[in-house]
Amino acid sequence: MAKDKAFARLPGFRDFPPEELQIRSHVFESWRRISRRYGFQEYDGPPLEALDLYTEKSGEEIVGQLYAFEDKGGREITLRPEMTPSLARILGERSRAMPKPIRWFTLPQLFRYERQQRGRLREHFQWNVDIIGEAGVGADAEILAVALDALRDLGLGKNDIVARVSDRRLLTAVLSSLGVSPEHHLVAFEIVDKVEREEASRSLQRLREECGLSESDAEAFLGLVEDGGPEDIARLHGKGPGVTEALADMQEHQDILARLGLGDFIQFDLRIVRGLAYYTGIVFEIFDRNREFRAVCGGGRYDRLLELVGGEPLPATGFGMGDVVLTELLTDRGLLPDVARDADLFLVSITPELRPLAHEIARAHRESGRRVMYALRDQSVKKQFSSASTEGARWVIILGPDEVEKGVAVVRDMASGTEAEVSLEELRAGKGLGGDDA
Repeated sequence: MAKDKAFARLPGFRDFPPEELQIRSHVFESWRRISRRYGFQEYDGPPLEALDLYTEKSGEEIVGQLYAFEDKGGREITLRPEMTPSLARILGERSRAMPKPIRWFTLPQLFRYERQQRGRLREHFQWNVDIIGEAGVGADAEILAVALDALRDLGLGKNDIVARVSDRRLLTAVLSSLGVSPEHHLVAFEIVDKVEREEASRSLQRLREECGLSESDAEAFLGLVEDGGPEDIARLHGKGPGVTEALADMQEHQDILARLGLGDFIQFDLRIVRGLAYYTGIVFEIFDRNREFRAVCGGGRYDRLLELVGGEPLPATGFGMGDVVLTELLTDRGLLPDVARDADLFLVSITPELRPLAHEIARAHRESGRRVMYALRDQSVKKQFSSASTEGARWVIILGPDEVEKGVAVVRDMASGTEAEVSLEELRAGKGLGGDDA
């Protein structure tokens, strides 16, 4: 290879040197901690899947957004762009024999070949949490509670984030009450999904031309979507089929979250429909309160997806939370951990002859679970102390000829600067560091 040859990182992908990996690990640890606190089990699947697993759900148009190719066996495959179809495939092979509800989570790396923009790359890690086999509102509330508690665990409070919650069944019932035919419901969902990004005149035009609403009904519907609450829906459409039932479910959903201490994080918002066609019930997206970032998390009920990919017809609800936007938000709020080096112990050998003793003591303290370092070759004492400082060592054990002859070494607490003589016997046993000894 030519000396001047340089390989650039692929666009939309990231490197994770140690300081960046520490941040990613901090987020992952929170995700895993909260998942287990709620009784979820971790699973995973292959990063390569059959292409038709995604075209079956989303149509052939999705192929342009994927890293799709033909493998050496002539199979059409792709790097996974999302995890829920993989979950459906995995459960399709075994769900009938499993106790319900199934509570699973995963932290996959996902890939999409799309235009890069703030908060969106061509790869990211995503926390997926799902409850399968439970149709009740309790599962919908539990799923949102998991997501919110993880964000709280990372330091975000009610003034930082809000979960905007809606129900596609409720929106469907309102559309039916207005006389919109079922074949036009998905078009109406698409219009509602774009309300915040399009001019009101354009939304009204589409509601009239594509959904068959009169001008007055289109204006009333758009006003309800933008500013209406459950009480407005009950007043205007309470006699419509399915409205009362959907409103009752939404109230139960809010009541459960309030009892879980999360009521201040919830906002009813009919504009949230989620873009994916497979959602069937309560849906939500979590944003920062100032709306400076993309959605941190999104999810909802998807009762037909498992059946769509050949599995058992089971009710399901879940969410995905990506690491890119979340890390941006945590950075903005100053909530990321200090990634400074943090060795527990550094051994300084005053003379080269004492390095074998340093190795013995290092082994004992590593077996006690401490992070222990020492110079890998002969170095000056000044250089060794400089390395100890660079590595953020909490203690330094100084091995000097006179002290070793007496059967002791000097232990320096780097924070306070205090020193004490400790017997080599204790140090060889992985002890001698005061209150930190187990």
